[in-house]
Amino acid sequence: MSLPKFIIGMMFALAIVIGWSYVDGASPGTIVLRAVICAVIIQAGYFLLVFAMIGKATPTSADKIREADRGAILNKVADGEKLSARRSLH
Repeated sequence: MSLPKFIIGMMFALAIVIGWSYVDGASPGTIVLRAVICAVIIQAGYFLLVFAMIGKATPTSADKIREADRGAILNKVADGEKLSARRSLH
C-alpha cells in the first residue's frame, strides 16, 4: 500500500471514530483520546504490514545483481569496442 493511500484511509478511519464518538455523546477529551488511540493502532498496523512485507522478500545477493548488470552492459557493447574507465573528449 502506498503512503498516500494509507494517509487517506487513516483520515477516513479517524473521521468515522470522531463522528461515532460525537454521536455517542462523548466529551471532547474522550473524542480526542479515541482518535489518538485509533491513530496509534493504525500506525502500528501499517508498520507491521511493511515489516512483514520486507521480511517475506527474498534477499538477492550483490553478486547476482552485479552479474546481471554486467551481462546487460556486455550485450550492448559493439564488437571491437573496448570497455575501460577512460573516456575521450572527442
